[in-house]
Amino acid sequence: MAAKYVFYLQDFNRGSFHDAKRIQESLLAGIERRVLVWIAKRTPRSINSDQLTLLGFVSQCLAGVCYAVAKLHPYALLIGIVFLGLNWLGDSLDGTLARVRNQQRPRYGFYVDHICDTIAALALMGGLALSGYVHPGIALGMLIAFLMLSIESYLATYTLGKFQLSHWIFGPTEIRLLLAIGNVALLRHPMAKLFGREFLLFDAGGAIAIIGMSVMLVISSVRHTAQLYREEPVP
Repeated sequence: MAAKYVFYLQDFNRGSFHDAKRIQESLLAGIERRVLVWIAKRTPRSINSDQLTLLGFVSQCLAGVCYAVAKLHPYALLIGIVFLGLNWLGDSLDGTLARVRNQQRPRYGFYVDHICDTIAALALMGGLALSGYVHPGIALGMLIAFLMLSIESYLATYTLGKFQLSHWIFGPTEIRLLLAIGNVALLRHPMAKLFGREFLLFDAGGAIAIIGMSVMLVISSVRHTAQLYREEPVP
């Protein structure tokens, strides 16, 4: 997800760092960028990027709690949408605020942002697994696919100098919107028909997400391996 840094690659010979290109080409990236800059310029000085990172992290964990609670109280799904919104605000604005104020901390920001993302993803998928709205195996599959795609992105950042924030038209914001829409849909239609059979709505959506992330992983891995092979021939 969005981070409060411009990531740098270390040059071990020189002890310096170089900019890595941030690639964000998702469906809403353009308008989101303008909105975040507008908010950042009007954010009180008493609020800093670390506080926003914490807001994003806690909010995603609480969204997971809402999914778990929804097994007994379905309307917790609506509260979960609020926390998804707060997660977007904290996780997306922290980096923009740092850049607008010229307060980037490259290595610290990269590490903190992504370790928070990893733990929060576990909390979110754990909540989904306990919700009764998705099979635990599907939730686990989504978590594994997300983590593998994240690892590929981090490796590409280090080896190629580019940080992929989105894949195809999907980025963190689009995924949050899909989850929010899904939460509303669950209250009315928790089941979906597919190929003449009835499935849990989030099982169908989760299976599609796993397939999509797996395809993105394979394509990115093959493309980046080929690029590195060409750029670093055998001596």
